[in-house]
Amino acid sequence: MLKKEQLPECPVATTVQLIGNKWKLLILRNLQTRPWRFNELRRSLDGISQKVLTESLRALEQDGLVNRTVFAEVPPRVEYSLSELGETLRPILDAMQAWGIAYKEQADD
Repeated sequence: MLKKEQLPECPVATTVQLIGNKWKLLILRNLQTRPWRFNELRRSLDGISQKVLTESLRALEQDGLVNRTVFAEVPPRVEYSLSELGETLRPILDAMQAWGIAYKEQADD
């Protein structure tokens, strides 16, 4: 997690810094439903590269929004899920979904 001194003074800018790119938002959207494995996420996010997915997941984990669980199996299995802090983003993501639906309905008029 970042320290307060490392974050922007503006709370909106802080939120944008943490989740404000396309891929992070779509990863968080998926993780709202259940834990996902890396390759499942990659297949579900059309156009994301392995490098960008890896970097995004690492950043989300470092910021305390995503948990990475490694299972001691052969072959090793890794799952990503929302952390307790990440769960607090649910209302924001739900509001974005509702707004997107309303916008698309309006665009059809």
